Amino acid sequence: MSNHGGRQMDGAESSIAALPRIVDRVGSRIEVHMDGGIRSGQDVLKAWALGARGAWIGRAFLYGLGAMGQEGVAKALGIIRKELDLTMAFSGHTSLASVGPGILLPRGGQRQGGVHDRRE
Repeated sequence: MSNHGGRQMDGAESSIAALPRIVDRVGSRIEVHMDGGIRSGQDVLKAWALGARGAWIGRAFLYGLGAMGQEGVAKALGIIRKELDLTMAFSGHTSLASVGPGILLPRGGQRQGGVHDRRE
């Protein structure tokens, strides 16, 4: 799923905001991939936690290509992979299979269960 520049309009919804509804609607029938706004390993983990099973990385890929050609693309993707690994470690996960929406803070600021839920 992608909004392909749709955020140019005031008030248009971002891909990551729409992702949970799309996964709820079709995720049992097809694998959902997301693009738009993926700039870091943290973004990849957020998309995965919300149900995406693929994250398309365009801008970082193109920045790497423009700066250093094929080597730059490899470097950019390597950086995103390292960020993903670190973010997973910081959230207490070693496998994407164990990551779900509970690792994210909802708008109210309270964590929704998972290993970091510290409600007494």
